[in-house]
Amino acid sequence: MAAPETVEVAIVGAGVVGLATALRLAAEGREILLIDPNEPGSGASFGNAGTIAEYACMPVGNPGVLRALPKLLLDPDSPFALRWTALFQLAPWLVRFVRQSLPAATRANALALAGLLAEALPAWEVMVEEAGMADLLRRNGCLYLYRHESDFAAAAAGRTLRAELGIHQHVLTPEEVAALEPGLPAAGTRSLYFPDSMNVTDPKMLMRRLLDAATVRGVLVAQAEITGLQADADGVRLNGPGLGIKAGTVVIAAGARSRALAAQAGDRVPLETERGYHLEFPTEAPLLNRPVCPVDLGFYMTPMAGRLGVAGTVELGGLAAPPNPRRLALLDRGVRQFFPKLGRPSSEWLGFRPSLPDSRPVIGPSRSSARVIHAFGHGHLGLTLAPITARLIADLIGGRSDPARLAPFAVGRFGA
Repeated sequence: MAAPETVEVAIVGAGVVGLATALRLAAEGREILLIDPNEPGSGASFGNAGTIAEYACMPVGNPGVLRALPKLLLDPDSPFALRWTALFQLAPWLVRFVRQSLPAATRANALALAGLLAEALPAWEVMVEEAGMADLLRRNGCLYLYRHESDFAAAAAGRTLRAELGIHQHVLTPEEVAALEPGLPAAGTRSLYFPDSMNVTDPKMLMRRLLDAATVRGVLVAQAEITGLQADADGVRLNGPGLGIKAGTVVIAAGARSRALAAQAGDRVPLETERGYHLEFPTEAPLLNRPVCPVDLGFYMTPMAGRLGVAGTVELGGLAAPPNPRRLALLDRGVRQFFPKLGRPSSEWLGFRPSLPDSRPVIGPSRSSARVIHAFGHGHLGLTLAPITARLIADLIGGRSDPARLAPFAVGRFGA
């Protein structure tokens, strides 16, 4: 469609955060234009593990990861990898990441994430009702497998903190795991079960439902790239190839590609890219009842409609490099430790997670203009936190926001 010349709110980025925000604002009667160079709901919003992980308050950077970081980075088959050709570019981010992995910073980041996650499931329930998506969700919880006693012991601090924060979790014996997952081979000494989490059976269909619900409420969609952003007293000018729009308010929700636009708004954000890999295997019947994460392998196996999704691990390396076949092979070998008779994958995929050193998203206004609002950097939690982020953005635009609520996610935390 041809984009209008003026609009009340323009949302740059049509991933799950942008779609959820568009739906929430449109439900409040606002005029919305959603802009993305790609198909809405593509990218990391559909190529993910499909987990709505209300338990996932532990940041990626933590003392356990910090202690293991040299080994993780030097082992090309570890769940945490680095493309060494990108080391110079990544060095400032890595320095911040190390600092945020110290105990005091880890605790502060976990508390901030837990505050958002506590509202994630209620916000999801509302969005499910608005977009008619109940048939795409399963409420069977999630299972962490600890195949080595050392991994279970290393995760003790995380279990203690989650218990302190009131997150429901249960340590299970192998026999209890077998009762929950009879198709799963016996694997390990202990497991951790999160009974409240949900999972999506078809992420791509869920994105389509969100888009349909938004457009029914009047949201306009423009497939275009925004390369220029300039805010002034009466609005924000957006420009791109063949495109020029004046918006009263702009929401930057462009995921891993948000850094350049934030910089044009006057905000320097240490946003880097986690390259996420994903395989799907066709299955005649579900192999699992819920998402299962073998902790030592760093990925999720998720039952989806007609297929098993395998997604996860962390590869730092930017947006430009081609897919790393070694990472896809790592997933393939890993899942076959549990299901050796799987056929060939039906799809292979690489997407980009927007990653910040402290694992907290950026949610709130630009330091230079209240007309520019940030909503990016959700890392592994974009799907989980999309509806609560949308609610916070709607409250901000509607003048209902509590500054203290957004303070942990303010762009000012990164300094000048």
